[in-house]
Amino acid sequence: MNIEIPYHKRTMIINVPERRLKSVLVPEEPVVQQYVDESRIVSDALAAPCGSERLSVMAKDRNRILLITSDHTRPVPSKITMPLLLEEIRAGNPDAEIRIIIATGFHRPTTTAELIDKFGETIVANEEIIIHDAFDDSRMTFKGLLPSGGELWINDLIDWADLIVAEGFIEPHFFAGFSGGRKSVLPGICSAKTIMYNHNSRFIADRNSRAGVLDGNPMHKDMLFAAKKAGLGFILNVTLDHAKRITAAFAGEPGAAHETGCALLSSRVRVDAVKADIVVTSNGGYPLDQNVYQTVKGMTAAEKCINPGGVMIVVSSCCDGHGGEGFLEWFTSSGSPKEVADKISSIKPEDTLPDQWEAQILARILMKCREVIIVSEHADPSLIRSMHMHHESSFEDALKYADKALGVERDIVVIPDGVSVIVD
Repeated sequence: MNIEIPYHKRTMIINVPERRLKSVLVPEEPVVQQYVDESRIVSDALAAPCGSERLSVMAKDRNRILLITSDHTRPVPSKITMPLLLEEIRAGNPDAEIRIIIATGFHRPTTTAELIDKFGETIVANEEIIIHDAFDDSRMTFKGLLPSGGELWINDLIDWADLIVAEGFIEPHFFAGFSGGRKSVLPGICSAKTIMYNHNSRFIADRNSRAGVLDGNPMHKDMLFAAKKAGLGFILNVTLDHAKRITAAFAGEPGAAHETGCALLSSRVRVDAVKADIVVTSNGGYPLDQNVYQTVKGMTAAEKCINPGGVMIVVSSCCDGHGGEGFLEWFTSSGSPKEVADKISSIKPEDTLPDQWEAQILARILMKCREVIIVSEHADPSLIRSMHMHHESSFEDALKYADKALGVERDIVVIPDGVSVIVD
């Protein structure tokens, strides 16, 4: 059976023997009529916001407006959403000073080429865009203590602004429950020390820090607090289909708009786990499969399905390498995934180290599996091996390797897009 898997900026067709294929786990695909314009979906949401006045009305007496947007690792369709946000603001206040800040969180800075790819040349040439730097303490302002006890430091542009707006998209998130909404602030524009405290090993290990879970999620609680302290006043979030097309939009008061979007998405993307010895997944293609760091997200869906000692096959480009020096070092400096896990579990929240959260989750997955195989034509095989995984350039070779590792042909479950589903 041929199955289409998102891969880099295209798809990869994998052939799975039908006699071995146990299940293909895909979410309910929302029906989008071909004549529906994505811009219309967004415009309609802006015209009827949740729990809020229209953004144009809010902007009338606000002269300094900060627009928070996602970085190069997120498929937010800013070529559609950002022009409409700017138009809405300027309809209410054409003289407002607007600054766009790229919420890099703990990621590397977004390049100019990536900005153009995200926004188009017109916005990059004509709007003021600032790249958030979580490591520049001189640009941070203190906003108290998080519910967890960590210090809350946020980019000081929030003190410059008299209206803060964020755009983003909602998808299942492997430890924050869902992306979007409050995540634009924490981790988006917070300091490294705040992000690290929020991403501590105890929170990552918490059973409620999982995809699709908001109630009782300690990380979500901190993020909500940070968004409120920052003064986030309005959001525009969208949901996307497998081709990164807008399927729905949610605008308005941050809590109400985000909760509405999460509830709708949750009703569409939950699937029941099907257990197997071989599980195939992906990270949804570009931009989320650019590096190993991000690829861990798609692995967590497969983690719910794989039998202990099974083989996980992950189709992911990883064209941009590991995604974080700290993340890489956890594995290159340790003899086994268990050693990584043991080291991280002993670290206090206030002593959290860069990227340890991603290493903690990857180590957990590696300990459950006999092998994790990264299928990529772009990745450096030596890098993959240094992180205690195996590399193959094709799915066919990966399946042969899995069969050899297991000693006999086993059943296979395929999750074509691991970041688009919540596996229960």
